[in-house]
Amino acid sequence: MKLVVRVKLLPTPEQAAALEATLRAVNDAATWVSTLAHNQRVFRNYDLRRHAYGQIKDNYGLAAQAAQHVIKKVTDAYATLHANLRNGQAGKPGSARRERALAKPIVFRPGAAQPFDDRCLSWQMDARTVSIWTTWGRMKSVAFTASADQLTTLAAYRKGESDLVYRDGMWFLIATCDLLDVPVIDPDGFLGVDLGIANIAITGDGVRHSGKALNAVRHRHRELRRRLQRKNTKSAKRLLKKRRRKEARFAADTNHTIAKRIVTEATRTGQGIALEDLQGIRDRVRLRKPQRVTLHSWSFHQLGRFIAYKAARAGVAVVYVDPAYTSQGCSACGHVDKKNRPDQETFLCTSCGFAEHADVNAARNIAARGVTSWAVSHAA
Repeated sequence: MKLVVRVKLLPTPEQAAALEATLRAVNDAATWVSTLAHNQRVFRNYDLRRHAYGQIKDNYGLAAQAAQHVIKKVTDAYATLHANLRNGQAGKPGSARRERALAKPIVFRPGAAQPFDDRCLSWQMDARTVSIWTTWGRMKSVAFTASADQLTTLAAYRKGESDLVYRDGMWFLIATCDLLDVPVIDPDGFLGVDLGIANIAITGDGVRHSGKALNAVRHRHRELRRRLQRKNTKSAKRLLKKRRRKEARFAADTNHTIAKRIVTEATRTGQGIALEDLQGIRDRVRLRKPQRVTLHSWSFHQLGRFIAYKAARAGVAVVYVDPAYTSQGCSACGHVDKKNRPDQETFLCTSCGFAEHADVNAARNIAARGVTSWAVSHAA
């Protein structure tokens, strides 16, 4: 199981200047390699290396490993672009949006992240420092800070490359950790989780994680951004820059908390977790403009990922089920009808008279589908 750990670097002014010069040099080189690859239509790592490796070292002063990583970063970026084109995420063939994506080479920001392997970066866990290659030479004893849990994970499971990231005036290292797989415990039933906007998540046993606070924060940030953008003064732009990603961090923290509680409950009861497969829902749903803002700020995918990786670390089974008619079907008798749900919160079965909170009823339907899906997938 792959897990990433982000630690904050505490460089001196001289070390920070060296790191900044290094990021600028490798990203300038990456942009040049990207232009070369685009013009000559060469996107494979080995082929591009023959065209660019020597010139990168001579023109940008990069070491051998750094030059290799620049080429790999470019080929990975084009692989992602071509995969998105194949999946239709840049529009249909012949569309203006698709043609724009194909017309120009990929450009890398001066502060874009750069991977470092163990030849370019070494960790001294006891001293809480790293030694990292830069264009100014090897920078030793660059301090970093991390929590006790992060330090334990890094010391035991760190493996492979680490990414150097500069964000909001701070330096970070994002390290990849290869954890041992925890055997999945055969579940005693499933805990259905219904994801929504009014209620971020509701489980089949009636536990509600309300979205009222998160939606209020989103609304406040949206209105503040609107007012500052309308002012368009230097101070307004400065405040906008200062507050960027603040809403996203709050939403991520909320999702982490909810995911942890759901996984803890599933572990305590020996159940698996059943989630709706909501992939592509934004493309399927048609809403009025005021509702689109709410839908597109709904971070259900992030919450699902958090639940999945926390469950994997705890050995809890996770299944994804078809979400169709879970909110209209009766969890008691199975009767499906639009009239079963007269409003957002109420479920009242027109066949058997069963009444329940609409999202709790949907979560129970999801749990039932989870049991069926697990039985089918493990029938052999």
